[in-house]
Amino acid sequence: MPTALEASPGERLRTLRDLLGLTGTSLAELSGVSPSWISQVETGAREPSDDRLRKIAEATDTPPGFFYVQPATVPLDSLRFRKMASASRTVTRRVSAFYQEGFRITEEVTGRAKYPAPPLPYATEASLSDDAIEEFAARTREALRLAPDKPIPHLTRALERAGVAVAPIVLPDPSGDTPSPTNKHFGVSYWAGIAETALIAYFPGPNGDRDRFTLAHELGHLVLHTFRPRAADPEGEANRFAAALLVPMERAKEELTDRLTLEGFARRKATWGVSIQALILRGAAVGNINEARKRSLYVQLSQKGWRKQEPVEVGQEHPLLIWSLLTRLYGERPYIPAAEDLAIQPAVLRSMAPQPTPRARPLDTAETERNNVVSLGARRRERPNGLQAL
Repeated sequence: MPTALEASPGERLRTLRDLLGLTGTSLAELSGVSPSWISQVETGAREPSDDRLRKIAEATDTPPGFFYVQPATVPLDSLRFRKMASASRTVTRRVSAFYQEGFRITEEVTGRAKYPAPPLPYATEASLSDDAIEEFAARTREALRLAPDKPIPHLTRALERAGVAVAPIVLPDPSGDTPSPTNKHFGVSYWAGIAETALIAYFPGPNGDRDRFTLAHELGHLVLHTFRPRAADPEGEANRFAAALLVPMERAKEELTDRLTLEGFARRKATWGVSIQALILRGAAVGNINEARKRSLYVQLSQKGWRKQEPVEVGQEHPLLIWSLLTRLYGERPYIPAAEDLAIQPAVLRSMAPQPTPRARPLDTAETERNNVVSLGARRRERPNGLQAL
């Protein structure tokens, strides 16, 4: 039975439905427990019985301890989402449930393994100028032990080595194993504060450059908004931070000039791992590209069909930290023992800590600089690469 420090089974039951994308009726059909009983337990109108919770646990392949474990202490109003304004509220609720469970697991495994907390800088000022955001981006590069003026070969690995956990989100479809659409969501993040856990979660997309920008954007939220929760324009600030982190000011001034053609921007994309559209905006932000030139470049992008499908593939990055800690704590096949011990639905654990396999090579600066002269009409192919040890 739950203790005073544990969540009510009713609240955890609702969390489980959100995680799996199940309505009360669909969960009832799956488990054989009546919809009215589920509804009454969730609203607190009825005390749950262990035998019915056990039936639900068995039907959903969930450890029974899930209903009694203490949830993560992540204030819902502190979560920062990178999503479109038209994103589905239902999917947002699922993402919130997934993230909170992911944060709980991350806190637990990093704590047990004594993995260091991230040494991130943080803003406290009421308002931030563009120059201040540039400075925080530079300080963050220093905290991540990155060169101050060079491309970031593997942003995910830099974050993980510094103690910022990264987790992909793949929401299981209620009717099977096919992932549900993200419905215009990109990422979500939270940092518990100085010497505490930080987790960035993201929806892996088909484009490595989009994922890298999402990670940099969410990192911007951690640095700029953990202690400034009421910033006037948090999304705009996070976007400016991401651009400044990925393409530092001095290099942007040198390379992103108004004389650069779209083909030139594509070559810069291969070097920096940043989309052509984001590079154009970065050139404008540092004062090299005026409004008329920016409009002209975007018209050319549309004419070439590059607004929807840009040339030059940027290799996708794959997280490793949480998987590595699970194997350290539970052995080479960690999912079954870890799911039981951590009281987490196994599909959720597999999503947030996928087993690494030889996949796309992370962006390699030296190689991409050598290949800048290749035909930009041809898409770069990803090459297999063994994941690096932390």
